[in-house]
Amino acid sequence: MRDSQGTAESTARRGAPPTLAPTPRSLARVVRDASGLEPGGLFHPEELQLALRNRALPLEALRYERTPTGLHYTLTHYDIPFIDAAGYGLTVKGRVKRRLCLGLADLKRRVARTTRVTLECAGDGRALLQPRPISQPWLSGAVGTADWTGVPLQAVLDEAGVDEASCEVVFTGHDRGIEGGVEQDYQRSLSLNEVQRDEALLAWSMNGAPLEPQHGFPLRLIVPGWYGMASVKWLHSIEVVDRPFEGYQQTVAYRYSSSRADRGTPVSLMRARSLLVPPGAPDFLTRVRVVGRGTHEITGRAWSGRSAITSVAVSADGGATWADAELQPRTSPRAWQAWRWVWSAESSGQHELCCRARDAAGEMQPLEPFWTARGMGNNSVQRVAVIVV
Repeated sequence: MRDSQGTAESTARRGAPPTLAPTPRSLARVVRDASGLEPGGLFHPEELQLALRNRALPLEALRYERTPTGLHYTLTHYDIPFIDAAGYGLTVKGRVKRRLCLGLADLKRRVARTTRVTLECAGDGRALLQPRPISQPWLSGAVGTADWTGVPLQAVLDEAGVDEASCEVVFTGHDRGIEGGVEQDYQRSLSLNEVQRDEALLAWSMNGAPLEPQHGFPLRLIVPGWYGMASVKWLHSIEVVDRPFEGYQQTVAYRYSSSRADRGTPVSLMRARSLLVPPGAPDFLTRVRVVGRGTHEITGRAWSGRSAITSVAVSADGGATWADAELQPRTSPRAWQAWRWVWSAESSGQHELCCRARDAAGEMQPLEPFWTARGMGNNSVQRVAVIVV
């Protein structure tokens, strides 16, 4: 199923994404019930299985301006494909004047660009919601910032020659699986307007080294400012189409919706967010922090896909009172910003540290969780329990 769903090359699959016919009973199994929600605190074995396959950034690694590759968050929808770089080819097809098939060496002969970009999974914070959408159970930390090197997407599309009647570009990965009863390759699309902003990269390098398998080797898309689902890994093909793409990941999975049946609105740019490095020493099981009385420097990062961060406020009493942190300038237009705040922890006992970012577009992190049926875009303030002794 390598042709994009809903394109001229796959007329039989035009419209709604295909379903398996018949769908084997084992593949139609539902965790808990059809709502996809867990009202209690129970975590299902299927969620644990996902949590063990995918990895968040350890919050102490927020100290790094550029996330070490091994600490950057990873999310793999299906399996990590095994791809031989020597035989690799990227196809550019559809509504173009010249169909292209480009090997890795072909791409590397073009003018390259390196951009520092913060990527965040749209589902970060899902496990903090109540009721909890059943999926990858992220708490906090599905984020990372890396230097990505590759050829600008727009340059490759210019070489192919985009038809004036086209409206979107569909990106297909080599990873393949079943989701929501739909057999599929992982696919996402971007509008031509988004592509023409000339920020997206076809990247072969991360932090100065070839992509590692879990990060999309040998080639992946990087879309600055967007949640990570847009940055398709293990790129197989790029197809220019003349109608909106109706694939599962585009019209079902990544949506802000009130129920699984509600189509909702699409997930796109990252919402304003901040995270702090938990201070002191952690309790092994609960991760509650323990610090001594006195002065402590609290540091963290803040980001937004819409605009620059303009302020970060910090609270040591669970949000009852707030103080402004010192915000550092961005080192890259699409990377997170560092901030610091000095906490005078003079009273012993339990405290709750919170941080709250605001961006230039006026968006401020909400105090309460942002709930959607699929657990997307929860950018509510981080809360870290601290005991002062």
